[in-house]
Amino acid sequence: MHFDQRTQQALRDVGLETDDLRAASEAVVDAVEADATALEEFFDDHDAVYSDMEMAHSSADYPEHAVDYLDITTHADEMRGWLRFETWGVYVEDGRVLPDGSVELTLGPTINARVRFAPDRETLR
Repeated sequence: MHFDQRTQQALRDVGLETDDLRAASEAVVDAVEADATALEEFFDDHDAVYSDMEMAHSSADYPEHAVDYLDITTHADEMRGWLRFETWGVYVEDGRVLPDGSVELTLGPTINARVRFAPDRETLR
């Protein structure tokens, strides 16, 4: 079970039993795995994506990125991986698919920001 001890106790205090906690924990794990798969599929499906990332070497409001791959691993409620573009890559944590078909990832060192990616610039406007 990935809930820390304080969270487990708080959930028990409001009436959840151990089986309920286990079921909730498993549901979170399943959701994280499903999101990781959906994120990898998003980048697999597009040769290029656009982002709302501010880049020093680009004057575009929504720079284009040639996609190589996204590789994500999960552990309980954690999601981490590496996003590789044609000429550079970045560590990623967490992520989600948004209702408009774009995705959001937290990019690690060198970027240190939450960044949205879409298959076209119009989706980001």
